[in-house]
Formats: sequence, structure tokens, C-alpha cells
Amino acid sequence: MNKIETEFEGLYVLEPKVFKDDRGFFYESHSEKTLSEIGLNYKFIQDNHAMSRDTQVLRGLHFQKPPFDQAKLVRVTKGAVYDVVVDLRQSSKTFQKWFGVELTGGNFRQLMIPRGFAHGYLVLKPDTEFLYKVDNLYSPASEGGILWSDPTLLIDWMVQNPILSPKDLKLPLLAESLNIFP
Repeated sequence: MNKIETEFEGLYVLEPKVFKDDRGFFYESHSEKTLSEIGLNYKFIQDNHAMSRDTQVLRGLHFQKPPFDQAKLVRVTKGAVYDVVVDLRQSSKTFQKWFGVELTGGNFRQLMIPRGFAHGYLVLKPDTEFLYKVDNLYSPASEGGILWSDPTLLIDWMVQNPILSPKDLKLPLLAESLNIFP
């Protein structure tokens, strides 16, 4: 497993070893042992799977408030997304900055997102399947989010009018989420 550092503390792009031949491919999509060997010691307790039929579907930016905040290990098994995170950790040198990376079924990349980040993604190909592991329970009362188009973030989503859920259309601006994470 290749761990690619970002400027964000604890945020990594992971590239697993993929074995390909004329029949297809094989790779370990998750191994606690392998993650531990590269310094990532998470105990994931739940897997989630989302499918988006259309391109330009935008999901996010979502997070869970403490004590139900979650680290996530995300990947795409079919299709492609532009995956974006926003650092909400007040003590971080990258507080209020964002990071984006393309994850596809063909590049096998994963994004390891520590607690304290808002997360979202834009679907780039039809019938995209997105999988992620979390290290904490989901709590509806602890849901939080930031409007995808928040003008203080200036995220380049590469789309003007994405397809959003009614809930995501009503998410607040970043200013309402600044004092959640230490």
C-alpha cells in the first residue's frame, strides 16, 4: 500500500497494490494489518455503499458532530467521483481549507479521512458505486453539513448546477460549522 501525504494532517490518498492480468485484477481493499504498518490505526465498524445513477449528482458536504464524529476510508468500485473534504479542525494549520481528488473504479485510489472533516463528492460517470468505512456509529441527531457552494470555500466542483438532495440544498454555510471540532 502506497500512502501519499497531503498538506492536511492525517489526510492520505492510498494506492493499494493491484495485481492485474488478462483475466482481470485482484487487490486487498482493506487490511487492518496493512493500514497499521503504514501508521493508520483505525478500527472501522461499519461499511456503507452508495450508488448514483446520473453524472453531476453531488452528495455533501456532510459530517458527524462529536461524540459521533467519524473517520472514513472511501473508494469507488465502479465509475468515478471528484471527492472533496473540508478541514473543520480549529487547531489545524489547514483549518477551513479544502482538498479534492478523483477516485475511480480504475485507479483504485482510496482516501483516508480523519475525524474533523466535512466530506462530499461529485459523480463523474453514470452508475457510480461509492463505498466507505466509518469508525463510529451514525447518529441522526449529530448530523452536520456545509452548503456545497459556500462562497468562502471556493471549491471548484467543475459543475454549475449539480443534482442535489432536498436536504443538501438546505445545508448551512461554513460559518455555522466553525466551532464544532477542536
